[in-house]
Amino acid sequence: MIKLFALLTASVLSASAALAEIPEILAVETSRVGMGWRIDVTMQHPDTGWDHFADAWEVLDADGNRLGIRKLMHPHMDEQPFTRSLMNVMVPDGTHEVFVRSHCMVHGWSQDTVQVLLER
Repeated sequence: MIKLFALLTASVLSASAALAEIPEILAVETSRVGMGWRIDVTMQHPDTGWDHFADAWEVLDADGNRLGIRKLMHPHMDEQPFTRSLMNVMVPDGTHEVFVRSHCMVHGWSQDTVQVLLER
């Protein structure tokens, strides 16, 4: 009985840790398109369905101002990791870096950002 309890406890703790994960940004690619930028973000998250999935990522400047947001409209349970793009991100002249952070509908915005250097 104690072994079974320990196994169940370990399983519950492991599942809780997985559910507590915020979306992880694995890669960001940028390219200049006309006057704006195309931002491609690859991320992964243990989506469980319509009640809990990674539902957005945003591009920020160094002061935390939002330059663009990509909303994700459905879970990606069978597509991990996944990449989505945002077009026409207008970056102020003289800006050499932006920051990307992810959002989960359950846990909110990530406290971590990914720094992305822009090559002009």
